Amino acid sequence: MIRITRRVALALPALLPAAANAQWAPARPLRFVVPFAAGGATDIVARVLSEPMGERLGQAVAVENRTGAGGNVGVENVVRSAPDGLTLLMGTTGTLTINPHLYANMGFNPLTDLAPVSLAFGTDHVLIVNPNVAAQTAQEFLALVRAQPGRLSYGSGGNGTSTHTVAELFKLVARVEIQHVPYRGSAPALNDTVAGNVQVMLDQIASALPQIQAGRVRALAVTGARRHPALPNVPTVAEIGLAAAEATSWGAVMAPSGTPAPIVERLNVVVRECLALQPVRDRLTQVGAEALSSSPAELAAYLRAETEKWGRVVREARITVN
Repeated sequence: MIRITRRVALALPALLPAAANAQWAPARPLRFVVPFAAGGATDIVARVLSEPMGERLGQAVAVENRTGAGGNVGVENVVRSAPDGLTLLMGTTGTLTINPHLYANMGFNPLTDLAPVSLAFGTDHVLIVNPNVAAQTAQEFLALVRAQPGRLSYGSGGNGTSTHTVAELFKLVARVEIQHVPYRGSAPALNDTVAGNVQVMLDQIASALPQIQAGRVRALAVTGARRHPALPNVPTVAEIGLAAAEATSWGAVMAPSGTPAPIVERLNVVVRECLALQPVRDRLTQVGAEALSSSPAELAAYLRAETEKWGRVVREARITVN
């Protein structure tokens, strides 16, 4: 079972004194690299955080979308950047813990070539279909795809991304066959699901919610351990008999390896302060995400555990990249 622990990490007063006293201030604006197209969940959260981060750091924080190779292009851009605190990454489940099992020649290792700063958010996925799909419920959808294996196709943000691996996990557990169509980011995959060029997607709730609310796609099930507050009438995968398909994606702020500890500590304080702001938490909730935070050490341990866990999923589902 794929699950992330639901919690907001230590309260700000509990921060280590060294972190609380860190006074590093950037001399120039910061780049906040998102390794996917604009409009997806990762991009949305980065943009929500960028303004309050800039206010606290005294410099603008500009979100920069660098797409390609399942997010590896954007991650490598950060890995190769100077370790001066001026370049950050909004890493994800896929880019940090799944891709190392999929790409034999990435040229970098997220566990050693990036410095953990803090967890940032978690978001469940939601099974959505184009309204033309003849299924009003998850049970009807499962009956349809089992009766016509391979006829429907699903879009993802690219080979190895969470919208790919979560969908493959769903297929394994449900024992159904749906064709995979990878895109350069979850936003274009969602757009094609709305258009009907692909019929199905297991998108993150944060990015799918506006299309669900507008009636452009139909939500059939969520992958979290409980029903999502934004979609109270949509059952969980456990409720439809697929408890082993439970999955949650997350995002984390990372810096290039070698970034001095005082800079990492200052960035950690800033990110956690921003995630504790009620307007930020409310905004994330509105788009289907949950604010999560951590210390750098907690995030490092979590990344190691997630890398091992998703490696098992990749092997069992025989997930590959083209």
